[in-house]
Amino acid sequence: MRIFLAGASGVIGIRLLPLLVGQGHVVAAMTRSPEKAERLRRLGGEPVVCDVFDADRLTEAVERFQPQAVMHQLTDLPDRLDELDAYAAGNDRIRSEGTSNLIAAAKASAAAHFVAQSIAWRPGGARDEVVDQHERLVLEIGGIV
Repeated sequence: MRIFLAGASGVIGIRLLPLLVGQGHVVAAMTRSPEKAERLRRLGGEPVVCDVFDADRLTEAVERFQPQAVMHQLTDLPDRLDELDAYAAGNDRIRSEGTSNLIAAAKASAAAHFVAQSIAWRPGGARDEVVDQHERLVLEIGGIV
């Protein structure tokens, strides 16, 4: 299967990429960091340097790859737990605007499957609404959260 893995250089994506490749999948490994592209290539992915907030470029990249599945593993999380609050707005933006852009790109490419990670806790307040919206958007297109 051809899989477009958004967030391939993140905490989960970097572990998921070699597992997918090891199962025989062809994986476009998206990262926003050009310096991470070579590592993704060494892990068996086809690096795609793109920012999820650049909707036109993202759609172009996904359409060019022609995936059967799009996997959303994008986050904006710190390395240290005590910095989590400082990253909340960025992570919420990925869950809202980023998810919308990735879904639009998946639809434009006619990908048959969409899988997205979510979180196992409730962040509280308005942030709960962002998580709910993220999950709702994915489920509305028949995706899996």
